[in-house]
Amino acid sequence: MTKYIFVTGGVTSSLGKGIISASLAKLLQSRGYCVTIQKFDPYINIDPGTLNPYEHGECYVTEDGAETDLDLGHYERFLNTPTSKANNITTGRIYQNVINKEREGAFLGKTVQVVPHITDEIKRNIRILGESGDYDIVITELGGTVGDIESLPYIEAVRQFRWENGSGNSLVIHLTLIPFLAAAGELKTKPTQHSVKMLLEYGIQPDILVCRTEHHLTLDIRKKIALFCNVNINAVVESIDASTIYDVPLLMLKEQLDKTVLTKLKLPHKIDPALENWKDFLGRLKNPTSEVKIGLVGKYVELPDAYKSISESFIHAGAKNECKVHVEYIPSEQLTPENAVEKLKGLHGVLVAPGFGERGFEGKIEAIRYVRENNIPFFGICLGMQCAVVEFGRNVLGLKDASSTEMNPDTPHPVIGMMEDQKKIVLKGGTMRLGAYACDLKKGSKAANFYGKTHISERHRHRYEFNNDYLKDYENAGLTPTGINPENNLVEIVELKKSPIFCGRTVPSRIKINSCKSAPTFY
Repeated sequence: MTKYIFVTGGVTSSLGKGIISASLAKLLQSRGYCVTIQKFDPYINIDPGTLNPYEHGECYVTEDGAETDLDLGHYERFLNTPTSKANNITTGRIYQNVINKEREGAFLGKTVQVVPHITDEIKRNIRILGESGDYDIVITELGGTVGDIESLPYIEAVRQFRWENGSGNSLVIHLTLIPFLAAAGELKTKPTQHSVKMLLEYGIQPDILVCRTEHHLTLDIRKKIALFCNVNINAVVESIDASTIYDVPLLMLKEQLDKTVLTKLKLPHKIDPALENWKDFLGRLKNPTSEVKIGLVGKYVELPDAYKSISESFIHAGAKNECKVHVEYIPSEQLTPENAVEKLKGLHGVLVAPGFGERGFEGKIEAIRYVRENNIPFFGICLGMQCAVVEFGRNVLGLKDASSTEMNPDTPHPVIGMMEDQKKIVLKGGTMRLGAYACDLKKGSKAANFYGKTHISERHRHRYEFNNDYLKDYENAGLTPTGINPENNLVEIVELKKSPIFCGRTVPSRIKINSCKSAPTFY
């Protein structure tokens, strides 16, 4: 029978529920269990696909084409197993499903209410992954903070779920804050006590408390928390600030979080955690032998979470090569022909990031012109690839005013245009070309050398494509299409022959998962 773990948060947001969930999952996986993580977000959007990145950070795309929360990227990076639509549920989707059923007459005329209909739908979504037969343990992270109005149906659903499933088949981990008051020189437990009491008011007794702190918890503090929050002292787990999120699994191992969880779920400890590869990764990450400076050109650089997968992939790539990667975030709106040299000089490489809309488009064009003309390694992702095509068209092919029809519908040279199957679509949410698609790589190309094979599959999130009417012109001038979708002849990858590394890719900031499950291999 699948066991369920629920992770809730108290006192304040941004304590790291996603990282604790991913770290625990990693430890359980390293002991031989099949684990997955899902996140329930309390906002009413159906998914993050229509949210501005400043609102909620990066929109993470799954293999099956779901637009999800960026925490799913952490889940995949820690576990090296793909997530799906079932791994991210929002209040909007819950209500949409219930309302659709009501319109179909599924409730036989009953009054549709939060309890039982909304909570029943939440419980149904909790069970989906567990009932697949693929997992021994399902970890469910509940977004928001206990006490938030929008989180109440989820807390109630968890209370009902635990009652229905019986003791020993689920547990609740409550992540809370132990603040340090500098004036008093003390750690304070009162916020945690109040947070747990609020959870108790809703009918849930947490089994384990993970306490985020800047200073180590003394035995007396642990005893006090255990006494006032009705938990065993070994269930009071310290989560001290770490220099990197990839330290957290080892910190939780030291705190024996995985052992406590397995004991409470009445599961055997199986084998000792196999974390040698993870430790090797951390050793490489913390002890680089070289450094590089990479410019990330984008329109949302004020919030690094908007490019979370890209920044994490730099970390993983650097660790693999024992190299410290310094990422310099460059606002594309501020780049002009006059200042491009000043803002981009001294960089070892430039990545032009994904995005939507006209804002910052011309700045990305200027960045690409500079790196192309100065043989600086370049990687363009999604819109970055499209900008590379536009820049080459304007400055090499001499196609005056060449552009994407997204930015200029009346351009005389639409080298990037909307995909045919997108032209009749009106609704915005979940209607782009989403999910994993095949790509054939040209033998001998840089892309084929990077991947080590000629047939790949990558995730997409876009509406616009390379206009094949200009294909021969680009090939003859040296910007070669080296990746093609075999089904519709869509250009997926372009490379510049004369440059050491000049590559554009239609996928968003998605990193291919390696088959090895013992260590993070996103690079």
